[in-house]
Amino acid sequence: MKIVISEFMDENAVQTLRARFGRESVVYDAGLVDKPDELAAAVADCDVLIVRNRTQVRGVLLTACAKTRVIGRLGVGLDNIDVAACEARGMKVIPATGANALAVAEYVIGTAMMLRRASYLSTDAVVAGKWPRAALSNGRETAGATLGLVGFGSIGQLTAQLARAVGMSVIAYDPIIKDSDHAWMDTGAIRVELDELIAQADVVSLHVPLVESTKNLFNAERISAMKKGAILINTARGGIVDDAAVASALKSGHLGGAAIDVFEKEPLPASETFAGCPNLVLTPHIAGVSAEANVRVSSMIAEKVIEALS
Repeated sequence: MKIVISEFMDENAVQTLRARFGRESVVYDAGLVDKPDELAAAVADCDVLIVRNRTQVRGVLLTACAKTRVIGRLGVGLDNIDVAACEARGMKVIPATGANALAVAEYVIGTAMMLRRASYLSTDAVVAGKWPRAALSNGRETAGATLGLVGFGSIGQLTAQLARAVGMSVIAYDPIIKDSDHAWMDTGAIRVELDELIAQADVVSLHVPLVESTKNLFNAERISAMKKGAILINTARGGIVDDAAVASALKSGHLGGAAIDVFEKEPLPASETFAGCPNLVLTPHIAGVSAEANVRVSSMIAEKVIEALS
């Protein structure tokens, strides 16, 4: 038995796997993702490969997985894994469904509150002896605002619950979830069409996978259709939002703020796209990564791997 872990995983979960299969059977190197030749050699005789979002389980690496039976994903998005090709080779792909939902939901609500208030980026000015009180006195409260969720799966539903708890109204668009689904009543969210959501929401948060139908979903046209001063938050996947259009809308004042956690290419290359954008938060794909979420995600995958191999 051999298990290869190519990105960071909670140490207790790693020890759980070592206790079950033997210390020498578990190869754990959080930096293996950045050493493609070593990674390809390591997976050549492995039974299980555990990854996060950066390891691309497709093409050359997938071919190298000659004996692999299980792919464990420390997270929920599967766009870095060729699931169809894996399944065609008899591999079981296991995501950590639901384990990081709270971390993402808290990121969305916390960031929305910060961006609407627009008062938390003044530290340098205050330290320098300036006092921009008047300029920052028009921040907006969260209670009474409308949150629009594009995608209403488990993360969207939990985000809706947190939003309602701080006094927001919630509308959501999801063509897959039926009107009769209990999620609408459980969360108090109102189902709307996408154009209606874009026109009504004070905060728009994206919770959809990157597929052909969602590529560039929030392009310049849709962003221009958002309410003036609205906030856009993307914790889903890069490529769903046109970054240049976001930057332009921030600079023009049409968008009141934006938070982007995911990018088409990660790490995000140095670029002038976002230079000079006001009320902008960029984070390195960490919305779903907290100390607690890492423990939940890691322990879930360790347990599911043990179950799959039993």
